[in-house]
Amino acid sequence: MILNSILSFGLLLTFGLVAFCVIKWRDVDCIGPTPVHLFTFIAILFTSGLDVGLIMFPLAEFGGYAEDPAYAFANPLAIEFGFWGFLIWAFYFLTAFYFCVIEPRVGFFEIPLVKLINNIVIIGTCAFTASLFLIYLPGYIPEIGDGETVVPAFYVIVFLTILAAAYSSTDLKYVRVLSVGSTFLFLALILGMWASAGMGLGGVGQNLGLLGAYFGNLQEFVLPLTDYHAFYLFWWFAWSIMIGQFTSRFVGGLKTWQLLIALLVFPSIPLAIWFSVLYFYHENGISTAGLTNVAMIVVGITFVINSLDSLIRLYTDNLSITVERLGRPLYIAGNVGVLFALTLLFQSQWLQIQWVGSIVIGLYLACVLFIALRHRSTVMAIRTSPEDRALDFHKVESVH
Repeated sequence: MILNSILSFGLLLTFGLVAFCVIKWRDVDCIGPTPVHLFTFIAILFTSGLDVGLIMFPLAEFGGYAEDPAYAFANPLAIEFGFWGFLIWAFYFLTAFYFCVIEPRVGFFEIPLVKLINNIVIIGTCAFTASLFLIYLPGYIPEIGDGETVVPAFYVIVFLTILAAAYSSTDLKYVRVLSVGSTFLFLALILGMWASAGMGLGGVGQNLGLLGAYFGNLQEFVLPLTDYHAFYLFWWFAWSIMIGQFTSRFVGGLKTWQLLIALLVFPSIPLAIWFSVLYFYHENGISTAGLTNVAMIVVGITFVINSLDSLIRLYTDNLSITVERLGRPLYIAGNVGVLFALTLLFQSQWLQIQWVGSIVIGLYLACVLFIALRHRSTVMAIRTSPEDRALDFHKVESVH
């Protein structure tokens, strides 16, 4: 009850702040320290802001949504989309805009205690992402074990995935390769599963039409519908600050209202198509065993590597535990050791993502109060991105 009250407050605060920012700074040009073109920015956002749950959850969830009366106002496809798409991306808009335009003027996240808490959140959420991957692996590789139990081979797979992410985080040049590559792999997976199911364009179109139930009941998704919906929303809060902090680096001159539209619409298009294809598999009882499962695992692994890469880079930069300071071997070993240990704690449910999400809501509130009490006039006078920002799309090539 207490956690849901905290969550409801956080949601109302977030959507209120989104509306305020778009109205107040509608035409501000948002420019990050290392701007990139729109396609690359969306690819970075999409693959960093989503994780392996997008691949592994939906097929296991459609049936539950159909049976639960709390979701009776819409079909299972619309419910699934509501948990992942459109409105929920306003979280990332708010934090990306804040770190791009406001944080450089106020420095709230440079306060030592705030920086410490924020980086604990980032590290914890990294481990939670890896733990989900570990928990769901048995169902997607039933050839290893009994299809339910996490056997030693799965720990090895997760360990190697974390190792790959730690290595790729040693140089920023991997971000574009991973993000764009992950995006194309995901699109290829959608196309392959669509062709394999034989659903045709008509099948996709019919299922996309079911998403009208989401947009017709958009207000239902503002506050938590059930404890499971609350779990998702806490999960989004846990991701929101760090994804906004990371992706704000790459915003390439979009006006505030354009940034909002881009974040709400562009990621939602592939999500809508992906869920429509998966829903066809669910409705028609089509098995994903064999090559399809392998393809889903490959894409899932690239998503995990991409997400962990961006988050490892973020907290190591924040805490000044960089490759330059530690050396590559110690940097990689330290990150892998910490994240794998925390992954095991989340997998055993000793840690809960709801706690992490509640801490993030507390940071939202503390930031608003800090600005209101200390920097209100400075923030209200903002008319542009920070003066040292230039729309140089080649700058990212020289940053490591």
